[in-house]
Amino acid sequence: MRRITHVRLPQCPGATPSQGLHWLILSDQGVITEIGPMPAMAAMAGESWNGDWLSPRGIDLQINGGLGLAFPELCDDDLPRLLQLLDQLWRDGVEAIAPTMVTCGVEPLRRALSVLRQARSLHQKGRCRLLGAHLEGPFLATERRGAHPITHVAPPSLAALERRIAGFETEISLVTLAPEQPGAEHVISQLTSLGITVALGHSTATGEQAATAFDQGVGMLTHAFNAMPGLHHRAPGPVGEACRRGGIALGLIADGVHVHPTMAVLLQRMAGDQIVLVSDALAPYGLADGEHRWDERVLHVQDGTCRLEDGTLAGVTLPLLEGCCRLALWSGDADGAIWAATMAPRRVIGMDHSVEGLVGQPIDHLLRWDLSDEGASLAWREAA
Repeated sequence: MRRITHVRLPQCPGATPSQGLHWLILSDQGVITEIGPMPAMAAMAGESWNGDWLSPRGIDLQINGGLGLAFPELCDDDLPRLLQLLDQLWRDGVEAIAPTMVTCGVEPLRRALSVLRQARSLHQKGRCRLLGAHLEGPFLATERRGAHPITHVAPPSLAALERRIAGFETEISLVTLAPEQPGAEHVISQLTSLGITVALGHSTATGEQAATAFDQGVGMLTHAFNAMPGLHHRAPGPVGEACRRGGIALGLIADGVHVHPTMAVLLQRMAGDQIVLVSDALAPYGLADGEHRWDERVLHVQDGTCRLEDGTLAGVTLPLLEGCCRLALWSGDADGAIWAATMAPRRVIGMDHSVEGLVGQPIDHLLRWDLSDEGASLAWREAA
């Protein structure tokens, strides 16, 4: 038996303050068997972590590929490299991902979903797990499509949805669409009946239209602020309505380019309990900066930011937990940043997001976080 003391655990921003520091008991096999609050004004024997945090690994609900692979382009021959990518993600502190499929043709989409199905069957300990896919499109507003190819953007309909996901309904976790498009309400109803989370994204929706979508069952904004109307004092848009209402997950790319650090901090202060950090990483994730291929197009990657040749912002190559550390640096709220990368995504897709869920977990599957540089810089490592 091993006892660790003076440990912080992830806490949802705005929640009733917890007991503060905790102790853990580990079995001889390194599995957490008990968690409890540190006694006030009393000493406790054990290995002190001096206030460092313990958390699960991160979960990334928006990642488009890596190591040169774009998820919508997957074919059977890509399976070995896909497994390598999942191994890399585990080393980068990520427990599970929702592989994101940007707008593409029906046949490539279904082929890619089939490859992902094969990869799920090959999961093993110490490898990032594949959740259901995140379909980002094709039911998007053309005016806000960003880097999505207009050729495959489609109006929402049940028939179009069926063509894409029939037979894969239980292997889809999330669908991003523009809810203001005619016919979207029927698609939203069908997806929610299947237990699939629906997100507003690449949308022209006003605040009022966003409110209607939330009433219909939309539960998230895909990369808040990006590819949607902004936050204006006379037009609050989807972000303003989501913050006013509460309970709507706010996907956030914390690279400092997609969203200015000041706006990211303001969002955290307004609605820290709603933020869900995502990487939005593209196929060059894990590769060097420079020119890379993305379908028939060229991606220019500089300092982890990906742009098309016309300058359109397309995504990033930064790891999810790098965004977490950046948000903590900008805001000074390490607690909130850790929650947004590790616990909040679990809540979106119905996974256990309580600290009690750490009981039964091997310590070497978890992360230890500490603040350095006089409390300014957050860093992580494996907890074992």
